[in-house]
Amino acid sequence: MMISKRVLKRLACCYCRLRSQPSFIHHFRNFSLWSTKKDPDLEAALSRNRRWIVNNQIKNIILRCPNQGVPLEYLQKKFKTLDLQGKALNWLKKYPCCFEIYLENDEYHCRLTKRMIHLVEEEELVKDMQEPVFVQKLAKLLMMSVNQRLNVTKLNELKHSFGFPDDYIIRILPKHPEMFRLVNNGWRKSSMEIELLAWNPDLAVSAVEASAQKQGIEPCFSCSLPSTWIKSWQRFEEFNAIPYISPFLNPRGLEEGSKEMEKRIVGLVHELLSLTLWKKLSIVKLSHFKREFALPEKLNVLLLKHPGIFYVSNKYQIYTVLLREAYNGSELVDKNPLVIVKNKFGDLMQEGLHEYNQRRRVVNLEKKRKCMNLMKPERRKVASSETSNQDDNGDTLGGLGRLFDPEERKRFYKVLFDER
Repeated sequence: MMISKRVLKRLACCYCRLRSQPSFIHHFRNFSLWSTKKDPDLEAALSRNRRWIVNNQIKNIILRCPNQGVPLEYLQKKFKTLDLQGKALNWLKKYPCCFEIYLENDEYHCRLTKRMIHLVEEEELVKDMQEPVFVQKLAKLLMMSVNQRLNVTKLNELKHSFGFPDDYIIRILPKHPEMFRLVNNGWRKSSMEIELLAWNPDLAVSAVEASAQKQGIEPCFSCSLPSTWIKSWQRFEEFNAIPYISPFLNPRGLEEGSKEMEKRIVGLVHELLSLTLWKKLSIVKLSHFKREFALPEKLNVLLLKHPGIFYVSNKYQIYTVLLREAYNGSELVDKNPLVIVKNKFGDLMQEGLHEYNQRRRVVNLEKKRKCMNLMKPERRKVASSETSNQDDNGDTLGGLGRLFDPEERKRFYKVLFDER
């Protein structure tokens, strides 16, 4: 069967267009690297944290403002940075237990409620008590880095994940000059780094090694997958057979791309997640530390190779890695004191949201009742007009309307049968 020249010309043209544009298959393959089997419990944990994160940022904005009151117009401009759409007023009304709206100089303002202020004060007390923990966390992070240095700008992106207060540099570094110092070789704010001055061998113990010491076994990872994932279990056991490599070990002696290097990177990410409050981190923000922690270019690919240890999610278009063993269902196994306080904030949010929904429900029912009451007289008018029309039509149709009268029906049937 011969193919015409016109058809061949069209096929060649289509081929050229496909070659000139980015390949759809290429993008699909790249996207598929991020896909993973969804875990409903872990997805629920992420969705619960989402609202908390947004409202916590609003809380911090309010606390930074003078008199701890912020104009809604200013807050509306900040909504873009919070990845929120719509009106700020509508969002704040959903949480009446957390935020209070008031009018000042013909302009709406927002401030924290008294219950919310009490929680802020409780959180500050916990932060003061947790200061030694912050020192240990910062020292561990620096000890895991290649040069025992971390960029301040990059670290600030993850400070809330590790539980550090906003003023952690002023709060921690001056009190421990024997351990830390600020270095700025570039004379720019973005080039400022924190350097570790003293190595503490007592801190160079990872969460995996500490757990193994308690159980009296060799350090190894644990798998949190169902027994039906047979192939994933086989791959995990093969990987776990490789001797554990501490994340505090300098990686310069390891060959890039080797199994040992992979073991060290998995251990490092595991330790970083163990140091966070909610045992999760943004993969994009974590990849900013490729040079400091000697992470691979395609970190997401490596994480997806170990579904028994890590859970990768793209909830809200934010790629996040969670530590599976740290969760029992959708709840954390071990909760930091800061997490307990922040959970109280979440409970207060839910209480306010429930109150808002109940109020909306009552308003909607009231509107529906009023609408029904307005419709009843109209229905009566329509019904009365229809009956009057039927009476009029019955008279005009030669007395057919009288057939519905019982006496008239008797006469009708009597005449009918008498004729037969």
